[in-house]
Amino acid sequence: MYLFYFLLGTVIFFGAKGMGRRQWNEDYTSYSQTRILLGIQALLIPLHHMAQKSCAPWHDPRYIVHGLDVFVPVGHLLVSVFFFCSGLGLYKSLKTKKDYLKGFIGKRIVPLIIAFYLSEFIYLAVRLIMHEKMSALDVIWYLSGLHMANMNCWYLIAIIFFYFFFYLAFKLCKKEGTAIFWMFFACVAYAVLGAFLGHPDGWWMRGEWWYNSIILLPLGLVFAKYEEKITAFFKKAYPVLLPATIIGTFALYFLSEFVQAVWGYYGEFSHDPLRVAHSLGCCAVQWLLCIFYTLSWFLISLKIRLGNRLLALLGSVTLELYLMHGMFVEMFGYDFLEIAPSLHYIKNVPLYIAVVFACSVPLTFIYHVVWKKIVKALAKKG
Repeated sequence: MYLFYFLLGTVIFFGAKGMGRRQWNEDYTSYSQTRILLGIQALLIPLHHMAQKSCAPWHDPRYIVHGLDVFVPVGHLLVSVFFFCSGLGLYKSLKTKKDYLKGFIGKRIVPLIIAFYLSEFIYLAVRLIMHEKMSALDVIWYLSGLHMANMNCWYLIAIIFFYFFFYLAFKLCKKEGTAIFWMFFACVAYAVLGAFLGHPDGWWMRGEWWYNSIILLPLGLVFAKYEEKITAFFKKAYPVLLPATIIGTFALYFLSEFVQAVWGYYGEFSHDPLRVAHSLGCCAVQWLLCIFYTLSWFLISLKIRLGNRLLALLGSVTLELYLMHGMFVEMFGYDFLEIAPSLHYIKNVPLYIAVVFACSVPLTFIYHVVWKKIVKALAKKG
């Protein structure tokens, strides 16, 4: 495992170039740089899910194998970068692409809906192959998408909702500031709804991961709107800001763990006002943590130009990898989604990691090709 972490660090910073004194990576928010940054997070997210499967404390001790423990509680941090870059990209496209909102639903939202259902159909087939017992009604619920076959699709549902709200906000509001305000309002309302619903099994909004990093999307809009001023501040305060942000990330992480231990997201009465308040308190701390984590990466990118071409390639299919890797995490874990025996239990953690990635990456690109062909075919018919 020590060798694994060394290799992971090498992969992340392979090809990176440090800027000299008083020099900056001026394109640190460009598409090429953020694509590599997303590739890094996409590389780490499967490790998070493998950690949850192999060494999370809620498992039977017989199946706990340590090695990826550091990745167990960090899923919301990794996803926060995706949300931030989504907001950043949306605003930049709005300002640079003519009539960006015209046809936005058909060009940006419909392909995501297709991606969602394609993933759901694949996972439903896999569940059946793995001998999950389900009634005809269960199949109908899975096909509808309301009862998710692929639990990782929560991110896709959230993105579709907020893309649609972005479209409405910037279409209907005359001032950009007002539109961004409504985006923040939507995030808060979404979090309150999620906290109120608690953990309904199998349905949408079934846990805190649905909303404990979503605030980064409107913050990405704000960052893009005031990027020049923010970047100037970053450069001026960099010697203090970078270490303060990294230290703040660790401090907020431990605060988040403490708050969750005291309050937690779970409670005896799912709609009890005190439990909802506790959930929102945990969420507020995690929002701050996500902000510091994302800010740390962008501050690092301001001084180090990322350059790993393989991560850039991975960054171009982040959604596809996010949707496809989960089935292999389960197939080679100690069981398959707690509903059936796994295909083969790989207890050795480095081997588990290698096999999951070896299976996930090819399927990611196959899924990408199929998805794009379906989108293209439907666009022609439309």
